[in-house]
Amino acid sequence: MRNQTILKEFFLSGLSDLPTLQVPLFIFFFLIYLLTLIWNLLIISLIVTDSHLLTPMYFFLGNLASLDLCCSSVTVPRMLFDLLTQRRKITATACITQVFFFLFLATSENFLLSVMSYDRYTAICRPLHYMQIMSWKVCVLLASSAWCLGFTNSLLHTFYALRLSYCGSQIIESFFCDLPQLLQIACSDIYINILLVFILGAVFASGPIMMTILSYVSIFKTVLKIKGKRSKVFSTCTSHLTVVSIFYGSIFLNYFQPSASHHLTGYKVVPIFYTAIIPLLNPLVYSLRNQDLRIAFQNCVKKIFDAR
Repeated sequence: MRNQTILKEFFLSGLSDLPTLQVPLFIFFFLIYLLTLIWNLLIISLIVTDSHLLTPMYFFLGNLASLDLCCSSVTVPRMLFDLLTQRRKITATACITQVFFFLFLATSENFLLSVMSYDRYTAICRPLHYMQIMSWKVCVLLASSAWCLGFTNSLLHTFYALRLSYCGSQIIESFFCDLPQLLQIACSDIYINILLVFILGAVFASGPIMMTILSYVSIFKTVLKIKGKRSKVFSTCTSHLTVVSIFYGSIFLNYFQPSASHHLTGYKVVPIFYTAIIPLLNPLVYSLRNQDLRIAFQNCVKKIFDAR
């Protein structure tokens, strides 16, 4: 192994090799990224500036918008740069750095989504004790725990990825550096890395998934007992569960498929859902359909025009 050349830079395969698709893909994903920035920054601004939105639900929405904003910014600008320049070259240091931040943000969002499910369960199933259970101290603790667990998971994976030698193919079969595709080009023993993917994946995924399922089972049982106004609650729950399903589905397809399947073109498209589509969907699903946020936005626009 020591006689092999250790790679210091890689090439990203990108979304497509067809020259005619580069400009349309650039325009499409540039617009998606621009809308993602606008929606999430708008939500964060409204939550921070409007005193009526100082509630646990909007506190978690602000955290989610921050995670979506950062997660999209870690991956999409690099993809846009490669589509525009056709360079696709990335150093090993930059690649592993991208892996670290993506895993950190994606894992944190995983836990935050389950926390938001628990918040909805408390609000619907235990409304009289909601403010006692979801105190600001508890909210900050839950949000901080989501970020810390994401950091821990990412740190472990990145630490063991740094211990590997990369001397196989220079091509990473993705449009950004992600852990499964990075492990494919390692020439060191990746047994520990694969073990970590399954163990940490099972531990860090099973807990949030179970919390989400149990929360919504209780929510649906409670809502079925309520007479009237069920459609609004069911609509919110369905939207939440749809985004959660897309998030977990795309993550599992990318991390728990046999390595051979990653060479298929279809599986190169899977990460698009959790790097570009979900950060755009989340503010639409969780926030822009919310009456309080619409009122806050209208008040903000009114203040701007009144100031003139």
